[in-house]
Amino acid sequence: MLPYPEIDPVAFSIGPAKVHWYGLAYLTGLAFAWWLAVRRSARADSPVKRAQVDDLIFYGALGVVLGGRFGYALFYGTEQWMADPTWLLRVWQGGMSFHGGFLGVLLAMYLYARKHRIVFGSLMDFVAPLVPVGLGLGRLGNFIGQELWGRAADVPWAMVFPKDPLQLARHPSQLYQFALEGVVLFAILMLYSARPRPAWAVSGVFSLAYGCLRFFVEFFREPDAHLGFQAFGWMTRGQLLCLPMIGLGLFLLWYAHRRGAVSPAKDARS
Repeated sequence: MLPYPEIDPVAFSIGPAKVHWYGLAYLTGLAFAWWLAVRRSARADSPVKRAQVDDLIFYGALGVVLGGRFGYALFYGTEQWMADPTWLLRVWQGGMSFHGGFLGVLLAMYLYARKHRIVFGSLMDFVAPLVPVGLGLGRLGNFIGQELWGRAADVPWAMVFPKDPLQLARHPSQLYQFALEGVVLFAILMLYSARPRPAWAVSGVFSLAYGCLRFFVEFFREPDAHLGFQAFGWMTRGQLLCLPMIGLGLFLLWYAHRRGAVSPAKDARS
């Protein structure tokens, strides 16, 4: 086994306020998304101009946080939410869902596109490559916080997490997710979006690739204790939520390449 490199989940304190690594991971992900958006806004085919980037990141941050929290309550904590509605507001107790954040960002970007009269598909294609680095950093935050660990394993790199009440050697699945959802997905999207594509094609690749990568890595991640396996005796809630993403990605790629032509960046109503 590899020893778990135990790190204090609190990065630093300012008086009574504690700043956790997980929160810093979110902020770093947003900062990187802003930097990359600024660079990509200089491309001739960009639907977003430099002056619009700050507003874009603000909308995206709201979508991630609000969607992620509501999504977690809906997909993973419905009973707790119904028993105690104020629990939804206690974000410091943890609980964020990627799939909820995904829906939140979709809604936020739809509102942003209407405000700036940008074609929605072109905007989503612009946004997709900005996302994976934040996802990967979030998984590092999970690893430091000793949450969402993997299933019991006997591989040489298995780890015993000090907070695990069973003290089992487990897959460090958070690091698998960092590599797949962060590094690999980012590389796929950057390579695919390096030249102009039909509207919705980059979004389709994001949805399909994330869905497949997350579905695969769930085989190494311990299911939520209060949910267990959801279907066929082996599918987790995360895998079930990935199926619509895989279907959406396939549909968007079919739709994009059926239309063929690269969509204009600006809404014709502008």
